[in-house]
Amino acid sequence: MIIENTMLRLTLTAADGTLHVLDKRTGQTWSQAATGPASAAQNARIVAQGLQFEKHDVTTGLDLQVRVQLVDDLPEVVVSVSSQGEMPLTKPMPAAPYSSSTVLGATPVAYPYPFVTGADTWLVVPMNEGISYPVTDPDIDTRRFPAYGGHGGICMAFYGATDGARGYMTIIETPDDAIINVDRQDGVLCVMPEWDAEKGRFGYTRRLRYVFFERGGHVAMCKRYRSYAQQVGLFKTLAEKRRENPDVDLLIGAVNVWYMDREHDPLAMLQEMRSLGIRHVLWSSRQPPEVLQAMNRMDGVLTSRYDCMQDLLNPDWLEVLPPGLSGRFWGNNSRDAWPKDLMISADGEWTRGWPVRGTDGNTYPCGVTCDRQAIQYERDILREELSAHPYHCRFLDTTTATPWRECYHPDHPMTRGDSRHWKMELLRLVSEEFGLVTGTETGHEASVPYVHYYEGMLSLAYYRVPDAGMAMAKIYHEVPERVAKFQLGENYRLPLWELVFHDCVVAQWYWGDYNNKLPALWDKRDLFNILYGTPPMFMFNREIWAEHSARFAKSYHAVCPPARDVGYAEMTDHRFLTPDRSVQQTHFANGTVITVNFGPEAHPLEDGDSLAPMTHRVQKL
Repeated sequence: MIIENTMLRLTLTAADGTLHVLDKRTGQTWSQAATGPASAAQNARIVAQGLQFEKHDVTTGLDLQVRVQLVDDLPEVVVSVSSQGEMPLTKPMPAAPYSSSTVLGATPVAYPYPFVTGADTWLVVPMNEGISYPVTDPDIDTRRFPAYGGHGGICMAFYGATDGARGYMTIIETPDDAIINVDRQDGVLCVMPEWDAEKGRFGYTRRLRYVFFERGGHVAMCKRYRSYAQQVGLFKTLAEKRRENPDVDLLIGAVNVWYMDREHDPLAMLQEMRSLGIRHVLWSSRQPPEVLQAMNRMDGVLTSRYDCMQDLLNPDWLEVLPPGLSGRFWGNNSRDAWPKDLMISADGEWTRGWPVRGTDGNTYPCGVTCDRQAIQYERDILREELSAHPYHCRFLDTTTATPWRECYHPDHPMTRGDSRHWKMELLRLVSEEFGLVTGTETGHEASVPYVHYYEGMLSLAYYRVPDAGMAMAKIYHEVPERVAKFQLGENYRLPLWELVFHDCVVAQWYWGDYNNKLPALWDKRDLFNILYGTPPMFMFNREIWAEHSARFAKSYHAVCPPARDVGYAEMTDHRFLTPDRSVQQTHFANGTVITVNFGPEAHPLEDGDSLAPMTHRVQKL
């Protein structure tokens, strides 16, 4: 069965329900391949602007109703899938990031099938900042990425494949219960959308939009998605946010400093930094009122502190916490929260969060505060604390990193969509009601209208050093192979987030994956910051500063001026100037062009100059 518009011809193979799309502009056909036991498409019929059919999902036993529509005179196809009935609870799933426990999850519906591409194409996956995978690369681990949480998921609801020019992308228009599965078909990587249950049922209609490109590759995908984000209300620029809160300007081009030293004077440290020209600083370590007041009087300093409204420890276990942790795991929630405001999983157990190792050597799991309930505690905490502690900024850990969760507590039930809503309300409370510059962990597009920076967007979650979330201050002198190849690998990384949202939120490294974390890769990490127009992050104590102060200053002076220059500007383009991707270039809406040479050889430039290995050039057009 065939339908077509001026740009596309779509064919349904009724025997297995696969779709095949001919792009009339290029003559290329994009074909899906059935996965697993595939049933036939039944009762296929032409309807206005498309076709409809039924399909039995063999894995879940559900009967699906499918509608495929071509968008008038555009290279786009919208696929809607609906069904009635319960989804069987058969699939073991992680209870939470960082947790070793599992819960029984509903087997997802995996339809439509994946488009399978040729050997010279790359998958485009917005895992954190963004990554590309050669479809024939045997070193890529297959895995599932939820669209409903930043850590270990996708931070924007799309994926695609490209040969560098032609390509397709899939926009997930209903992402709250969606997952993408990167797997192999006949040895070739591809991406399949999967639909998780909503409270045990298929629930609402799920919807995808396929977009086909004749040119532009990953940049074209990002610009199409930027337009979509603006259309659906996921867009608010830093310039707009600065008009509402002038303190936002202190964030632009500022190095994020985690000073992990309680024995030495933080004001003296700041003065030493300023003596080396490090004057724009996001100071993330909490301080007493008198220190905050002094810091706030310094030009260019934005005062912040860590906060977490998710993790809640049983009060009976507080006495076994190491010194300094009780404030994190209890100080932000009232004792009244345990157990009445805990999130309850489908099995009736309280949801496990971050595990804590006690002084007795045992591990104690935190409970997860229900997102609906967390706001009342944060409002009370902020009112009390800000009356004495004049912070201008706040970092909320876990909020967009951990997934949207269902809650089965009878007093505060939630779907994943509800969870997203209340998480965003928490961020809105901090940024709008209390007027603080606001950051959160890893990051996710749902929070773009409410926050100003992300700690972790630049760090690809699956390729960080071991225990990055636990051993934050540990310096690694040996570079793990996966970190070098993927985390800091110019062959794989893509600035997908920057191409969509650079002028909306400041992206930073993860607090266990900062610029000085691996000294052997410090120069390369600085170059990625420069290329992407993003600021660095330093974590150190007095001893580390004393040994490496000149290197910290070098990093700041290389990275922060260009980050400040393009901080409010859209990233309009990203180019590979060499086939091996070792020389890359970014363009920004304010006329700034940044070229970086990651390679071992000098690279000739169009104006006759050359760019030495591991160096960069910033130009104004």
